Formats: sequence, C-alpha cells, structure tokens
Amino acid sequence: MDLEVHAPRASDKDLQRSMGSCRIVLKGSERGNQIVDVFQRSPVRVMFPRVGSAGFEEAVLVNTAGGVAGGDRLDTAVTALAHACITVTSQAAEKIYRALDEPAHISTTLTVGKSARLAWCPQETILFNRARVRRETQIALSSGAELLALDWLVLGRAAHGEAVAGGHVADNWRVERDGRLVWADTLRITDDVFPHLRRKALLADRTAIATLVYFGPDVEKRLECLRDWTASLECHVAATVVGGLIVVRFAATLPSTLRLALRTVLQEFDRAFGPGPFRVPKMWSC
Repeated sequence: MDLEVHAPRASDKDLQRSMGSCRIVLKGSERGNQIVDVFQRSPVRVMFPRVGSAGFEEAVLVNTAGGVAGGDRLDTAVTALAHACITVTSQAAEKIYRALDEPAHISTTLTVGKSARLAWCPQETILFNRARVRRETQIALSSGAELLALDWLVLGRAAHGEAVAGGHVADNWRVERDGRLVWADTLRITDDVFPHLRRKALLADRTAIATLVYFGPDVEKRLECLRDWTASLECHVAATVVGGLIVVRFAATLPSTLRLALRTVLQEFDRAFGPGPFRVPKMWSC
C-alpha cells in the first residue's frame, strides 16, 4: 500500500527573523538639541546628520535589513523632553514583503514633554502582495507640547504594475494627553476584504493613503489653514478636530500624487508657522 507523504508546511517561525529596536531621548538647550540617551539594536540604526558646524535637526532611522518579512519585529521609541525641537524620519521607504503565515510587528512610541516639539515623518510603507503586518503607534502628549505625526501606506508599487490581492494589515493609533486617552483609531484590511477595496465605499481606485495628526496651539486656526492648503491637491483629503487633535486623511490613486500632497502640506506648514521641525525632511529629497 502506498503511503502518502506530506511535506511539513513552511512557516515564518522556522526562518531567521529580525528583531530590531531603537530608543531616542532628546532635550533642548541653548546650543540646540542634545542627546540624552540613544539605544539601537540591529537591523535598526539611528543617524543624526549635521550640516556644517550647526547642530542636528533631524534623526534618521535606517533598517539595514532592507525590508520587513513575516515574523520580524521592529520597535521604535522617541522621547522629546523640554525644549527639544526635532524631526524624525526614515532613510527610505519601508517595504513589507510577502509572509508565509506570521505577521510582522512594528511598534512606535512617541512621548512629547511640555515645550517640546516633535515631527514624526517617516517615508512611505510599501505593502507587497500577501504581506502581513501589525503596526501600533502610541503617542503620549503633555500640555504645552507640539506634535505632528504622519504615516502613509502604499498598496503595491504602481511603477512596477504590482497589485495587492491579499494579505493582512492592522494599523492602530492611540493618543493620550496628560495620561488621558483622547483618540484611538484602527485600520484593518484582511484577506477577505482586499478583493472589495475597489468599491466606492472603500478605497475605490486609490492605492496610497495617509494619516496626519497634529497637536499644538491654535488648533482651530490651523485646521482652517490645512483645509485651505489641501483644497487644490490632486487627491482626496478630509480634516477635522477630535479630542483637541487635528486629524487629516489623504487618499490618492498614485503614490507620487500622495507624496506631492504631503510635501505641499509640510511646506505650507513650515512657511506659515515655522521655523521648527514641521517641514519636509531633508532625507525625503536624498
């Protein structure tokens, strides 16, 4: 009698995984930003580019693994103490590759103290077909702080004709002010949802989406400015105030259209309310 032999099912757990993390703690001084503490574990690296003899204005995160696969874990924690004024960005777009059965885990914790100003502006996250990822963004704000946090997601590389037909995305935001939860949000796209994303009630033909959160002074005035700046953009935009935060949503057909829209908003923000960290990161132009 012939015995049927079944090969063991491949799993991400059987493969070598990346477990990277970093911690950045900064404070302000008369000489600009000062590093209080930095920790980094491969494949995550932290760079502080300087121009001439001036102090640093940006922190740049680098994933030396070149992407994220199923079962990987990347943790980032940024703390801006009193009078810090810093932009944190990434060296390049983050790529989430196809997973076998395990999701990648990406967590970001941002803490902004009184009189500190922090801009969290990484470049886009590109989702490949059958990718699986769980992202958590936790933000703790103190009264008197100022924050602009931006995150954007691209479904496939349009220039390569790629489409995302399946996978799993869970993207969670939680924002606290003085220890009190003021906003929570979750985006969840599963295998059974991806085939329906082109419906008008969902994403229609848009493959690039972004969320921008702002906390600071004159929220109502800045909301009006944001609505004025986004009115002429070639993508869909909606902005509102929730729990003392400005929350802006972007959706575009092409990633290049979304990038241009985000650059425009950051340029206008810097022009109207600068100088400060709320501008287009220099790394976006490298």
